[in-house]
Amino acid sequence: MTKSIRRSLFAALAGFTILICLCYTGLAVVIAYVTEDMLVERLLEREAQAVERHLGRHGSLPRPSSDLIAIHASRASLPAAVQAATAPSSLRAEVFTDTGQHYHLMVRDMPGAGRVYLLADVAPMLVVSKVVQDVGGVLIFFALLLVALALLLAWLLARRLVLPLQRLAVEARALHPGGVAAFSARHRPDEIGELAERLESSFNALQAALRREHDFTRDVGHELRTPLTVMRNTLALAEARSLRPDELTQLRTGLDEIGASIDVLFALARAEHVGHEVFDLRASIETCMLRLPGAAEWSEERLALRLPERLPVEGNRHLAGVLLNNCIGNALFHGGPTTRLSIAWEHGRLSLANTVDTGQHGQVQGFAHGQNLLRRVARAMGWDIAFHPGPDSYRVEILPLPAS
Repeated sequence: MTKSIRRSLFAALAGFTILICLCYTGLAVVIAYVTEDMLVERLLEREAQAVERHLGRHGSLPRPSSDLIAIHASRASLPAAVQAATAPSSLRAEVFTDTGQHYHLMVRDMPGAGRVYLLADVAPMLVVSKVVQDVGGVLIFFALLLVALALLLAWLLARRLVLPLQRLAVEARALHPGGVAAFSARHRPDEIGELAERLESSFNALQAALRREHDFTRDVGHELRTPLTVMRNTLALAEARSLRPDELTQLRTGLDEIGASIDVLFALARAEHVGHEVFDLRASIETCMLRLPGAAEWSEERLALRLPERLPVEGNRHLAGVLLNNCIGNALFHGGPTTRLSIAWEHGRLSLANTVDTGQHGQVQGFAHGQNLLRRVARAMGWDIAFHPGPDSYRVEILPLPAS
């Protein structure tokens, strides 16, 4: 069972508030009683000084200046309750009796009189207990009212502080596999906003990784099944007889298709971790052409390049190379050994067109992939791609992002 952070925070704030109230109340009571005792002690000190001055002048004990104070020349004259509660050697004492008296005793040794006992019955002076008796109910009422206000403030504070976290938890519980996270607290300029932003990016990245894994599994089964079946059938024939040259060519073509498919699939799987940059698309096209067997010996009639000196575009150089390799390889595969290839840049689009020899099957190294993979490669860079098949020609148009 989950424990609400709001309740925990409110309990902590409320407990701290009540503790502070109790501590300050206790401190106020202690200060009041200490002040009261200090006042009585100060009164006895002044009386002792007056007695000492009178003894010095007249040689006898004076009458006390206050009706609350009694001066005793011997311990035997003290009330029995005071004698029973104090030791003969005690110089100061505070005595409470069952009959309501509250005595403060001060013993002083004075020249010419010996030990003098000053006894004050301070019960009429104890204003703290009287105030508590008279207005204690009002004080308790206001104390409880202040505690209630403090608890209300603690509840409002806990609610205000925890509400964004509770809303974030509700939104997180509402997420489902395949969905997109969009937390409302991601724009807050505090730690909660940073947490929401990190959770959102982590969840979306995880969902993107799961989608790529799903697409990778699906594409492996879809793109590799056909060439593997052809290769398996060809190898089955090899057990009974020697393979003909066209069958060996078909086997090599299947291997090339599998290798190129794996390159594309891995490129798509790594698409999230590949950054974008500005690069020269013409240089990538020339690199792809130079990798083709015998491309250096092609005549201008077979290969027509109409490209500007530089083609700065925004994307990923590796993914662009994979896309161009497959498009050019598909053109050669479908066009056959006598195909004519045209690569041109027109109106912000790269056009790759090739002729198709319908009477002869291409037997060159090529990459006969599905158009879905090529669209996904282009989409991973934010590009667009379109396929235009015809009876005697085939054209692919690529719309890259212009360099910013």
